[in-house]
Amino acid sequence: MESVIIEQQNDAEAASGITVVNGKNYMSDAKGSLVPVENVKPEHKLEDEVVRKIVGFAEELSAQIARFRGHTMTDLGDFDALLSQEYGSKIGGAKGNRTYQTFDGLMQVKVQISDFVDFGPQLQTAKKLLDECLMEWSADSRPEIRAVITKAFNTEKEGQVNRSEIFMLLRLDIPDERWQDAMRAIREAMRVTGSKEYVRFYTRSSIEEKWRSITIDLAKV
Repeated sequence: MESVIIEQQNDAEAASGITVVNGKNYMSDAKGSLVPVENVKPEHKLEDEVVRKIVGFAEELSAQIARFRGHTMTDLGDFDALLSQEYGSKIGGAKGNRTYQTFDGLMQVKVQISDFVDFGPQLQTAKKLLDECLMEWSADSRPEIRAVITKAFNTEKEGQVNRSEIFMLLRLDIPDERWQDAMRAIREAMRVTGSKEYVRFYTRSSIEEKWRSITIDLAKV
């Protein structure tokens, strides 16, 4: 019986998806089986090469962006520490949102903190009160409010309520006492489960111009 010798691959060979066994080149299929290269259709080989090339660049770019973000936060953190140490001051408010700007007012770096909001059991109390309001109102009254309430409590795929519509309800000023109780229940149901820090970059050619966002999001380039 012939022994199977899988040769050690260098980085280039590993990246190419080629496995050398007993001196012959193989490609692994989706089931993990080794297929002789000559048995792989030319179009499948070409597709494999194109995808590996693109993903290789994407991984390099992702690592570069991660390093850039790390350097950015370190630089801003050092600057914040210097301000605090030398001048006893800091940039931004209690929530942590901060804006940094060049002396000429043409470049800007913004750090923004976004909270992840979830809702507790009080939300069901709010829904019950709102349902009572809808039952009492005539069918043809306040149709736009009915639509917002329906959207707000129409659970999405993950079983979560529509947060943006819930917040829209809070902006409506309706004197009905049950409505006010429902809004109070919604506010009591809100709880911050986490937060995420975003860094955004802006530039403009002159003070008169609007800020232009420097796009790093691939989908928006």
